[in-house]
Amino acid sequence: MIEKHLPSLIRCFAYIMVCSVFLYLINNYLVYWQEMPGTYNLLAHYGWLGLEGDSLADEQIGKGWSQLIVYLLVLLTSVVYVLKTGSRTLEQDSIRFARISAYIVRFAFWSITLVGFVDMTISFLRVENMLGHITGEWLTQQLGRPIFRGTYVHYPLIVISLFIAAWLRHISFTWLALMCVLAEFLIVVTRFVFSYEQAYMGDVVRFWYAGLFLFASAYTLVEEGHVRVDVLYTSFKRRKKALFDSIGSIFLGMPICWVILMQGMGGRGNSINSPLLSFEVSQSGYGMYVKYIMAAFLIVFAVTMLIQFVSFLLYNMSLYMDHGEHEEHPSYKQVLTESID
Repeated sequence: MIEKHLPSLIRCFAYIMVCSVFLYLINNYLVYWQEMPGTYNLLAHYGWLGLEGDSLADEQIGKGWSQLIVYLLVLLTSVVYVLKTGSRTLEQDSIRFARISAYIVRFAFWSITLVGFVDMTISFLRVENMLGHITGEWLTQQLGRPIFRGTYVHYPLIVISLFIAAWLRHISFTWLALMCVLAEFLIVVTRFVFSYEQAYMGDVVRFWYAGLFLFASAYTLVEEGHVRVDVLYTSFKRRKKALFDSIGSIFLGMPICWVILMQGMGGRGNSINSPLLSFEVSQSGYGMYVKYIMAAFLIVFAVTMLIQFVSFLLYNMSLYMDHGEHEEHPSYKQVLTESID
């Protein structure tokens, strides 16, 4: 009886987990960017679940309830969707979540590519006193303000990246690695040949390298490229490997991703929220203004890895429930590889 309903229970867990992470990000934006109360402050207002906090005004209470109701409806809808699509297999949903993770990675890739090139160009023109001849004195002054450059230069480029990521579905991290190498090579040539080096040159290397390291993690998980300490695992049969991979995804992989998000975004002054809210930049005034974006790399890492762990769970539970009747399906690895590489 339990085995009969197990696929539906696993699918419910998967959809609730993925919906929850997006709701958490949306709630974080509404609370710290739009000054809405959020569910935590609402529950603390009533003293529910042992939470304590300041009292909310009537208007804030109404907003808090609207947030809570919408969040619960989204989670309920995900459960209803699972129940109404009982014919979908675990493998099909695994592929769906792998595609979502792949899209987020592509979007992040194009974001840092466009922002990196444009911001580096602006920084170069500023340090060489050429920007004023192109944009005028007022705009040059505004581009020297992090909040202006972030709002009117970086954010539009990030929005454009959403569409590019949907259009160009085949990217390779080798290109990002190549850009890091070329940027570092340019520093070496200009420093030792022309005795020229500026802060923005090192900033773009760190910017792209951090993206390469964090964005490729979900892809590396699919290719089994992460370091694994194998003592007994290699001797396991297929079903036993699938079971242990499922347990690891639930009790090790997903909790780590949630810890990163909750520790980094649990308050206004936390390590992710603080630089994003203040448009934090490096101390060098003529460097690139992208330090605050690098804090968001941790969000991309945690979200894509969590979704990929959900996909990994569905795929391995599909294998586990086959009872050895079929050969191992290659589609899980193929879909994400084709989507990114």
